[in-house]
Amino acid sequence: MTELNFKGKEFVYNHHLAVPFRPLTPHPKKGIGPVALDGNLIIHGDNLHALKALLPVYAGKVDCIFIDPPYNTGNEGWGYNDNVNAPMIKEWLNANPIGAEDGLRHDKWCAMMWPRLRLLYELLSDHGSLWMTLDDNEVHRARGMLDEIFGSECCVGQIAWQKRTSRENRATLSPSIDHLLVYSKPLPDTWKRRRNLLLPAEDGYSNPDNDPRGVWASIPFSAQGFRENQVYKIISPTGVKHDPPKGRCWGATEPEFERLKAEGLVYWPRGGDGKPRIKQFPDTAKGLVPLTLWPSSEVGDTEESKKELMAIFSDRDAIDFHAPKPPALIQRVLQIATKPDSIVLDSFAGTASTAHAVLKQNRTDKGTRRFILVEMEDYADNLTAERVRRVIKGYKFKGTQKTELLRANLNWRAIERADDLVQRVKAIENLEGSAFDRVAKQVQDGELIVTGEKAVTERVEGLGGEFTYCTLGDPIELDKVLSGASLPPYPAIGAALFHMATNQALDSNAIRQKDFYLGETESQHVWLVYKPDLDWLKTPDAALTLARAKTFADAKPGKRHLVFAPARFVSQKMLAEHGIPVEFVPLPFALYRIDRS
Repeated sequence: MTELNFKGKEFVYNHHLAVPFRPLTPHPKKGIGPVALDGNLIIHGDNLHALKALLPVYAGKVDCIFIDPPYNTGNEGWGYNDNVNAPMIKEWLNANPIGAEDGLRHDKWCAMMWPRLRLLYELLSDHGSLWMTLDDNEVHRARGMLDEIFGSECCVGQIAWQKRTSRENRATLSPSIDHLLVYSKPLPDTWKRRRNLLLPAEDGYSNPDNDPRGVWASIPFSAQGFRENQVYKIISPTGVKHDPPKGRCWGATEPEFERLKAEGLVYWPRGGDGKPRIKQFPDTAKGLVPLTLWPSSEVGDTEESKKELMAIFSDRDAIDFHAPKPPALIQRVLQIATKPDSIVLDSFAGTASTAHAVLKQNRTDKGTRRFILVEMEDYADNLTAERVRRVIKGYKFKGTQKTELLRANLNWRAIERADDLVQRVKAIENLEGSAFDRVAKQVQDGELIVTGEKAVTERVEGLGGEFTYCTLGDPIELDKVLSGASLPPYPAIGAALFHMATNQALDSNAIRQKDFYLGETESQHVWLVYKPDLDWLKTPDAALTLARAKTFADAKPGKRHLVFAPARFVSQKMLAEHGIPVEFVPLPFALYRIDRS
């Protein structure tokens, strides 16, 4: 396989392994609701260290990763500050921030992203996916790194998102799109075959024929390619004979088409003269395969997102943040890539658009998705977390709140079907009108835009929810543990040891510190005899004895047992002779040796 080479790669290739584990330190007053490290999280700290901190509990559990890293345009002022023990990389620290004139800025960007992508891969579940937004500056290098880390066969696709609709006349080519790279774990047929169940069919929902089953949308009754048993003539109710569209066949065999007709699922446009289309009702629709082109009319653009951010912070004169991602864009990702109970991670959180999108999507489908945000900048509290506080509780706003209800191209096909379009608008007015002060209709740039407008004079209603705000605690560093200078709390060192021993995430709910139980895997139980008390750790009470080993084995029969302890008063040979399936793993001896002077 072709590899991407960049200066410093040999030094950062396994750098993620050298990053120490750091416990999460909650700050209850900065969150909403009780502290819950297994709930929604906002973490203030370097995202490399934060990802390593999440690993013991969330390895293999994250279903969707959405990241918006620095695009490395040369104007962002980001800095490389990873503590890599290599003279060449240390020299780079003196050159921060990284600008357009830095000849190594692309190498530095790759060196920054590589260990983070390695950790993100470990956090991703077997059925999960990673979504990364970039522009032309680094997208090709990002694909090279992701191909190497995930495997080129795990590239689901590259989506073009229309980030702006205005023209930039100062540019050689006016940039209209950003790229959205999509990768998944190497499990064929588990992710790539998903359909976006919440994405409506192309015509939207209405009920022009007063179907008693309610509103419906329609999709063409045709398919790509040629299948002989799906090529036949169809006669419309008005007697018009139809062949499949050129280069296509019908969407099913003739007997299946007759069944659909009998069930009232065939719609004939153009007053009965048109080619058949198939009705889909909201509760039975199978959805559509997502396209690789996402127009701003469907998922928003950066200008719209900035206006939304300013509305949330209408009490501030300005928000110094360039081009925040619209929540609608991330909602589209969530609709495709998550289930109602998924865990969603954003390690370049910025203005918290990802959390906003998760809360919106949960409100839409009554889901219980959880978000984990990581932001290293100083605005983590007063911008990232503050936005989440406001959208959860509601916020002051005075003006007209607008919600787009329909956007349709006014091409010749739409004009031919003008009656259908009018019926769709009337259906929207009937269904949605009571939620707004008025439903506005305007034609702009060849599009019909239908918008619900509601005057807000005091507050925008909150979406509800809770989150815990955390910073990163002191590293669990072996040399400090050896000297006794640092004794981490039981859950922190327990999670780190469990992950290192099993390469799996620890279920924090399984920990029983009182009897030293950590958790289990498919093949073994794991125990940790430990208290953050140096004097206790030097006593015989902290050792693995024959009686304690038997107690552990009897408490959880049927598997082998791995026991971390400062010392043991029983040999492995004796354990085997007594048929006790316990394996002893020594904790650092220098820390616990008894001072007999």
